[in-house]
Amino acid sequence: MEKNHIVSLIHSKPKEIDNLYTSNRDAFLNFGKKYGLDYDDLVDIYQEAFIALRKYAISGKLNKVKSSLKTYLFGIGKYMIYDRLKELNKTVNYDTLKKVEDSIEVVPFETENEELTIEQQLLRSHFKKLGKKCQEVLTLFYSRGLTIDEIVECTNYTNNSVVRSQKSRCIKTLKNMIKL
Repeated sequence: MEKNHIVSLIHSKPKEIDNLYTSNRDAFLNFGKKYGLDYDDLVDIYQEAFIALRKYAISGKLNKVKSSLKTYLFGIGKYMIYDRLKELNKTVNYDTLKKVEDSIEVVPFETENEELTIEQQLLRSHFKKLGKKCQEVLTLFYSRGLTIDEIVECTNYTNNSVVRSQKSRCIKTLKNMIKL
C-alpha cells in the first residue's frame, strides 16, 4: 500500500484524507450498485469502510498490505455490503455476484524482486489447493491482518470459536499438504 496514504490516514491530514475519500467514493458507489442496494445504504457502507480503513492504518495493520488502498478499501466494503444484504435478508443472483467478483481488480503477489524460498514456493502452491473457505480465513487473518472477531463480522461465521476452529483446521491441512 502507498506509504503516503497510510501516513495521511494516521496523522489526520484533512486535505489528503478528503482527497482519498472523494477519489474512491464514486467508484465504490458504482461498484456497489451491482448488489442492488440503494444509494443511501451504499454511502453509509462506504463511510464505514473508510473509517475501518483509517482504524487499520492507525493500528499499524496496513503496513504489510501489498494491495493498493482502493483494492483494500473495496474489499472491506464488499464484506460490509454482504452483511447489509444479510440484514435485509436479500439474496444476490449468482451470475450477478460472479460478474461483480470478476470485475474486482486482482493484485498480483509481489516479492519485491526476491526469489521465493523453497518453503515459500511450497506454501504458495499448496495454499492454492485449499478450499475457498480456508483461503478466505487465512487471507483475512494473515494477509489483511484482521482479528478473529473482525473476521466474524465480515463473513458468514456465527462466532469467534467457529473461526478459530476453521483457521486451526486450515493450518493443519496446509501443514499436512506441505509435509507430503
